[in-house]
Amino acid sequence: MKNSSLAALCVAVLLAACASPQRGASVGALVIVGGGGTTAPICARALELARGPQTKVVVLPQASSVENRGEESAQMWREAGAAQAQVIEFVDAPAARAAIAGADLIWIGGGDQSRFMEEARAAGMLELLIERHRAGVVFGGTSAGAAVMSGVMITGEPEDAPERIAPKSQVLSQGLGLLEAAIVDQHFVVRRRNNRLLSAVLAHPQLLGLGIDERTALIALPGRFEVVGEGPVVVFDARSASISPAESGPVWSARDVRLTVLREGDSLSRR
Repeated sequence: MKNSSLAALCVAVLLAACASPQRGASVGALVIVGGGGTTAPICARALELARGPQTKVVVLPQASSVENRGEESAQMWREAGAAQAQVIEFVDAPAARAAIAGADLIWIGGGDQSRFMEEARAAGMLELLIERHRAGVVFGGTSAGAAVMSGVMITGEPEDAPERIAPKSQVLSQGLGLLEAAIVDQHFVVRRRNNRLLSAVLAHPQLLGLGIDERTALIALPGRFEVVGEGPVVVFDARSASISPAESGPVWSARDVRLTVLREGDSLSRR
């Protein structure tokens, strides 16, 4: 990443942190799925966190480029028991805003996280989405829709990144920032993304690294995380680690990075 881009990202993250709601505010739960399918128990837990069978779901498919994008996700929520599930495009901005304002659960589908951010930014929707989360609306997403939840967003990696734990072995950009003080990576175990998430955490040690596997959800609640699904969630915590500066060598050097592996039924304090 160029120095100017890195500086812009750091400023954006600092602004998002300053604008974050005060501790204890009633922000909505986050249901963050690592891709590979959203299981019935994950859907059930998300609806429970919203308004149960009265939940109105809005599906935002902007990460995808396929025809009829979002329709499969909307049908999933109907079958899960939502009162209503509709796909919202940003072409008609007033209608999109009204639907988002009336939703109990906002779901962001898979595809390309950068595409989602670009379309949401171009349509002027980013501020509204953040506002609805702060107002208590449940947000969820899978794959790319999981990646956008954090403020520092992993968007890719150099070709040799899986083989290195090193500075600049991931491409970072600005996400929605709904999930404070963390970086999300998805398809984590299946696609062997250990090295890129660990490298990202060592570059940003104030942030937890959350590696979520497929068909698995990490649910962010006030004060804690919980896990629902079939795979693990891997957590890297470098907040108390001793890390050599990136300029000191071609690979990272760090001591006392904490590793936690969670499975369904486990929880973890967010402190």
